[in-house]
Amino acid sequence: MKFGTMAVVGCSNVGKSTLVNTLVNQKVAIVSDRPQTTRSRILGVAHFPQGQLALLDTPGLHRPWHRLNKLMVRTALDAMHDADVLAVMVDARNLPGPADRFVIDQIFSIHGRPSGLPVFLLVNKIDLIQKRHVLPVIEAYRSLGEWMEIVPVSAKTGLNVDRLVSLVFDRVVEQEEAFDEDFVTDQSWRHLAAETIREKVIESTKAELPYAVAVKVDDFQEEGRVTKIAASIFVEKPGQKAIVIGKSGARLKAIGTAARLELAEAMAGKVFLELHVKVKNAWRDDDRLLAELGYSAQP
Repeated sequence: MKFGTMAVVGCSNVGKSTLVNTLVNQKVAIVSDRPQTTRSRILGVAHFPQGQLALLDTPGLHRPWHRLNKLMVRTALDAMHDADVLAVMVDARNLPGPADRFVIDQIFSIHGRPSGLPVFLLVNKIDLIQKRHVLPVIEAYRSLGEWMEIVPVSAKTGLNVDRLVSLVFDRVVEQEEAFDEDFVTDQSWRHLAAETIREKVIESTKAELPYAVAVKVDDFQEEGRVTKIAASIFVEKPGQKAIVIGKSGARLKAIGTAARLELAEAMAGKVFLELHVKVKNAWRDDDRLLAELGYSAQP
């Protein structure tokens, strides 16, 4: 059997988390159409007849403005040093732009990828455009990096993902599998609860709160098949708190219901969820709170 690790990097919102979820065949990373949804490195383990692939989902690479963003970028770049294959993902609907070139420059810079690490270019979202438009995008990217493979895929539908898996296994060696056959992620239920709540906040508020939300689980108690969770939703301004709560608390209630139902299904039990919204000015630059949120202690 074979075992290898693939780190998935790229700009925000190109589909990295969707690909990891598709390969693992289970939701281990939250997804949304908002940039910078993924903030920490997430491990997903995919099991195939050929062996196991450990998949590292990473925050989108971007020019950082806050302490949080600097930690996110460092986390993404550090993942390269734990990988056997590096997958750089781009959006098939767009020719290379400044953000894409920034990512590629970071990967292939003198301080970027480890020497000899094979780099794949994944041209994602090919299900959203006509076939004849894919080749020009591939050609535009071809000369921008030293690609070992260029693979057009649809992370959402799974189109051509089997070819990607085959190519990755071609690059890894025979060795003992590192995880039990039922292991899919290293994310604790506590962490998954916080991320699920944040995902529902993002879905509910859409463009109103693009980056200003964080979630901290204050209490997590498991009693048989019943789990009791108390969590704080952090925003930066009183007006943002009002947005999350909504008129007469309706939006916060809807967020809590959606999160509770998803967590109950994932945990195969009953979930009680208590949410509070708190204002913390400039929390994205607060080292102490970032540490409490788990953003400063990456693997």
